Amino acid sequence: MKEGNFLWWHRAIIYQVYPRSFQDSNADGIGDLTGIVQRLDYLQTLGIEAIWLSPIFPSPMADFGYDVADYTAIHPIFGTMEDFDHLLKEALQRGIKILLDLVPNHSSSEHPWFRESRSAKDNPKRDWYIWKDAREDGSVPNNWLSVFGGSAWEWDEATAQYYYHGFLKEQPDLNWRNEELVEAMLGVMRFWLDKGVDGFRIDVLWHIFKSESFADNPPNPGFAPHMPGYDSLLTVNSTDQPEVQDIVKRMRNLTDAYKDRVLIGEIYLPYEKLMTYYGRNNDGIHLPFNFTLMGINWDAQTIASSILAYEQALPPNAWPNWVLSNHDRPRIATRIGEGQARVAAMLLLTLRGTPTLYYGDEIGMKDVHIPLDEQQDPQGLNMPELNISRDPARTPMQWDSTAQAGFTTGKPWLRIADDFADHNVEKQEEEVNSNLSLYKKLIRLRQTSPALLYGAYKQVYIDQQLLVYTRELMGHGGFLIVLNLSHEPATFDIPSEYGGNVVLSSTGGTYDWKDGLLKLPADEGLVIHTSTHLQD
Repeated sequence: MKEGNFLWWHRAIIYQVYPRSFQDSNADGIGDLTGIVQRLDYLQTLGIEAIWLSPIFPSPMADFGYDVADYTAIHPIFGTMEDFDHLLKEALQRGIKILLDLVPNHSSSEHPWFRESRSAKDNPKRDWYIWKDAREDGSVPNNWLSVFGGSAWEWDEATAQYYYHGFLKEQPDLNWRNEELVEAMLGVMRFWLDKGVDGFRIDVLWHIFKSESFADNPPNPGFAPHMPGYDSLLTVNSTDQPEVQDIVKRMRNLTDAYKDRVLIGEIYLPYEKLMTYYGRNNDGIHLPFNFTLMGINWDAQTIASSILAYEQALPPNAWPNWVLSNHDRPRIATRIGEGQARVAAMLLLTLRGTPTLYYGDEIGMKDVHIPLDEQQDPQGLNMPELNISRDPARTPMQWDSTAQAGFTTGKPWLRIADDFADHNVEKQEEEVNSNLSLYKKLIRLRQTSPALLYGAYKQVYIDQQLLVYTRELMGHGGFLIVLNLSHEPATFDIPSEYGGNVVLSSTGGTYDWKDGLLKLPADEGLVIHTSTHLQD
């Protein structure tokens, strides 16, 4: 891409806010929109240019907002539409974009659409959802499973049919083969775009179409007993159908009618399938989420191979993106440790493409143990033996050392980390080498360096410990990034053409560099501004 073609979402860092856990303004123990407004100055100082809000719509909260009962309103626990308008205004004044979480695959069973749909077989909205007769023996229509455990089919006694739910039974799947439903959901997008939101993160986008045959899914030969039951089948008939690409294009066409809006898709698929969501002519989703770093083994060889495979798979002019954590997976500091989490921050913010940062990762928040009797996540409660509750990664933001970490003056909806007094924003803002300080420096360096924003990625060296690469842009010089992705010291003989000066160290400067030989301690990463400048 040429430099003049870059838009705000090419350069911005997207910051995921889980509204329930960010800031409570009314002492009910649940975060809200007014609380987010209160923390916008913090986000601006951090260098955030866009925030993605997990769902804030009316919902029975069976899946904490991902069961939407009204797509064009605000849940009272988060505030009012006036509060949302105020958030938009205050964010705009600070140069911060607002992205909403669109949940198009399913609604709540309490949504008026579904109430109509289940009221009678001849109701006009019956076909807005997926209804099937039982098999001749009375069993479920096929073997499809719910992500949250058990069969994906729920019997409705009143109309004597099953309805399909890929997640909870309180989350019936919408039928995207019904044109009226499609137009209604596109209307939802228009509603929020007209209000001034800057785009959407689209939930489980690859799920929205199912095979018309409704054939059984085949067994997964790689299934193991420690895996959720959902993984026992290959979801070839219940997800990632070809028809989704036509809907993606329609979403993109609608969005393109507004200036500088962006679509981000939640898509957990291998690279070769993920790339189809960019569209045939780069007319699909702007940023199909790349979740690779959340699931691979954390070692230099694996990470390097994944980066190269991703870069090589990208279609022409497609823009990459990277994610370390989100509300569905364990936090990065829990997965790989505090030291490597700092190296991971350096990786995230120096790779080519748009980074997404999960709230609290910038202060090194870890998962918090939630006893079973306090757990609220349906995924964990439905399969307690697998220990896969998402609650530990959703705990309240740790702002200061006052009671409840400054998140609330009431009782928080989830318990707060025991060590919040030592790990919070206020304390880390005062520490030169804190996790927060590292993030601020990385973000500032990235935002002021065209080579880091738009430059090419080139792998320079890889071994069992080290990943070394450059980010260079013609006419703007470049950087050499040296990451020790291990817990042991490592050495690297820096080629003479990459000589320069260290501008950032993940540990605060405990490396040794003499006569071209770089000695790195464990869990150390360096950003080196190279003396070689590429010419136009």
